[in-house]
Amino acid sequence: MHGDSPYDPDEGDWQTLATFFSPTEAYLLRGCLQSAGVPAVVADAHLVQAHTLLAGAIPVRVLVPAHRFAEAKAVVAAFHRGDYSLPDDSLPPE
Repeated sequence: MHGDSPYDPDEGDWQTLATFFSPTEAYLLRGCLQSAGVPAVVADAHLVQAHTLLAGAIPVRVLVPAHRFAEAKAVVAAFHRGDYSLPDDSLPPE
């Protein structure tokens, strides 16, 4: 499933949480949501990557279950605040 969370009917239908013109940004948000325990799926990324000119008409969507939407919005707020960012001076382990 390419890293997407599995569908669970008990969580409700998937709802669009955010849209992006860049698939990379959508995948970053999906990772933050999943690390916070919120199931998430990226939709339309391959379409946008294959047909870049369609990016303005068909944005990449990040979807979450309906029952987890409020929790997901809190994760998005933390993402925009920079809670998931790394310090600029951090070095990878050798």
